[in-house]
Amino acid sequence: MKYVIIGASAAGINGAENLRALDKNADITLISKDTDIYSRCILHHYIGGMRDLEGINFVDKDFFEKNNINWLKGREVISLNENEKTITLDNNEVVSYDKVLIASGSRPFFPPIENINGKENVVGLKSLDDCNKIIEISKKAKNIVVIGAGLIGMDAISGLIHNKNVHANLSLIEMSDRLLPLQLDKEASITYEKKLVEHGVKLFFDSKVTKLNVNPKNPNLINSLSLLDDGRDVELLADLVIVCAGVKPNVEFLENTSIEYNKIGLLFNEKGETNVKDVYGAGDISGNGTIWSVAVKEGIAATSNMAGKTRVMDDFFFAKSTMNFFDIPTLSLGCLHIYEKTEGMIIDSLRERDGVYKKIAHKNGKIHGAIIQGDLSYTGVLTQLIRLNIDISKIKKSIFKIDYSDFFNINSELEFEYKK
Repeated sequence: MKYVIIGASAAGINGAENLRALDKNADITLISKDTDIYSRCILHHYIGGMRDLEGINFVDKDFFEKNNINWLKGREVISLNENEKTITLDNNEVVSYDKVLIASGSRPFFPPIENINGKENVVGLKSLDDCNKIIEISKKAKNIVVIGAGLIGMDAISGLIHNKNVHANLSLIEMSDRLLPLQLDKEASITYEKKLVEHGVKLFFDSKVTKLNVNPKNPNLINSLSLLDDGRDVELLADLVIVCAGVKPNVEFLENTSIEYNKIGLLFNEKGETNVKDVYGAGDISGNGTIWSVAVKEGIAATSNMAGKTRVMDDFFFAKSTMNFFDIPTLSLGCLHIYEKTEGMIIDSLRERDGVYKKIAHKNGKIHGAIIQGDLSYTGVLTQLIRLNIDISKIKKSIFKIDYSDFFNINSELEFEYKK
């Protein structure tokens, strides 16, 4: 059997390793545009100088040799022919397959802002190349602006803060009213906002960039941004602009195939199967904002099914984010910004000692989502309660005091089981 995996991040690498474990004799080829293996979750550590390339690598040095995987690195997939089962690369090399996993991930989305494309000092943040460009330009930059205060925007700004070679004025622009609007409420967001302000970052909320202004001496550079801030026209100087306004799936090479995808991303089911036989998908290419741990599970599940071992992706959350900016750990489970508008949903919150903040959304005895900040010791319990859909309506203690003993007991066979 000849397997091909497109993409060398969480889903692709873990999928390749799983395939080798399941099929000792398989021919496995991994194709990636990247020439290095690295974790995209900690690129801000690389920008900040806290880790080098080896420090963000998540595989052993002999990973490909040990697993007997043919790695075609630095190669971009140009097209896929599902009828002939071939893949064409940017050097015109053609690779055949019996089964293929598409885990090519995503790239930065640049919104339709005037002059945003094709400028040397305007960059996204998704790859090691992006990081290296940011590091190089930021050494001489006097003013740096980050567009977007989601997880990637926070990665960018925190990396710059920790980089000792960066002495620029830093600004962060967000269309919403807070940092991390998809993950946090205003209360949890303010904790990080205060830290950014302490580090001299200028914050612009409810703001929209309307134009990037070209440097009159060099049309390949921009030197300022125009934005609407609370209805006011504002101009910010910028020697470097980092765009963190979302991502686009890398699906262009599927354009002339019958493999189904939409503007969000590749479509695949809980087994990783697409609508085309022997073509599978996993990871961020789905466009669902897939976090690292989910991408790993998707890659393993998809390749298990490729190898004939049925495995269903049903043991993770649609929305789960863990972050630790400025040594303040935070976990977001579910989409509280949606739950707060759901009829019948009860929202309980608690502010404890030492900045610990907890917020839980529940309805009819079932917990749907939560935000925990400052102390994550309670998140294991919450995760199990949500994942196993356990009814807590009969538990009389505070929702913030539930522990495993309240729903974890021994059955008649002296085996541990969860109460439901």
